[in-house]
Amino acid sequence: MRAGRADPMLLAGRSVLVVEDEFLIAEEMRSLVQQLGGTVIGPAGSIDAALDLLRVITPDIALLDINLHGNRVYLVAEALGAARVPFIFATGYDARLVDARFQDAPHLAKPFSLSGLRAALRHIPLQ
Repeated sequence: MRAGRADPMLLAGRSVLVVEDEFLIAEEMRSLVQQLGGTVIGPAGSIDAALDLLRVITPDIALLDINLHGNRVYLVAEALGAARVPFIFATGYDARLVDARFQDAPHLAKPFSLSGLRAALRHIPLQ
């Protein structure tokens, strides 16, 4: 992931749940979200940690790594869907390997850049 020119208005006033189990990648994701004006919730490094956060706060958007310590993040995606929170899968997995229930969710391949995140954000409703 590389930082580029910031668009500080894209995520201004919005909270973004980051679910990522690799510390350095989570920190880069945090940096990219902040460059776009967003506030990061987490990062959550496990499914349980993400679900615990969702019990106390509802983010505006979420960035989800699919594989968290060998477990798929789909329980978190289901909870976000039930709360009507849009999410983007940020993962090294091929989009064809995403569970069929979530095939319509935007997919951002790692490593990604600020421009890649901007492009993925265009596929979700930013209210």
